[in-house]
Amino acid sequence: MPGNKVRFMRLFLSAFVFMILFLTLPARADSPVQLSRGESVYVSIYSNVYSGPRKSAFQLAAMLSIRNTDPTFPIIILKVDYYDNNGNLVERYSPKEFELGPLVSTHFYIREYDKRGGPGAKFIVKWRAADLVNSPVIEGIMLGMASGQGVSFICPGQVIEEHDR
Repeated sequence: MPGNKVRFMRLFLSAFVFMILFLTLPARADSPVQLSRGESVYVSIYSNVYSGPRKSAFQLAAMLSIRNTDPTFPIIILKVDYYDNNGNLVERYSPKEFELGPLVSTHFYIREYDKRGGPGAKFIVKWRAADLVNSPVIEGIMLGMASGQGVSFICPGQVIEEHDR
């Protein structure tokens, strides 16, 4: 019986990863370049996912990645705020503004057993630039490992407010 449970968990996690990867396929390569002077971006973060008939929690580590995709101009990160399942501010990951130079990246890490955000956690990232720039790539990367099995997936950021286009 325990072998069946392990097989079911592996099958469920494999199907879940396939579904997430399929749903987050990138846009077509011929889409127009998005230029902006600033945005507020919402990024879903999952501290855990549930599986099986008993709704067993599978803990996940998460990383928020912010990548300045502009080869010429810097961007200023104004805020990186982490919110919980109920929309309450959990932590300000960036208490002050900082610059990301051309093609520079940064990240913020949430430990696997940090349950403060819950399954509906999210980041709000606000950035600006002095010039029109390529919009940065802002995404959440989740990873979990247990009993030799792993699950990982990406949640792309979604612009919720445009600033000074």
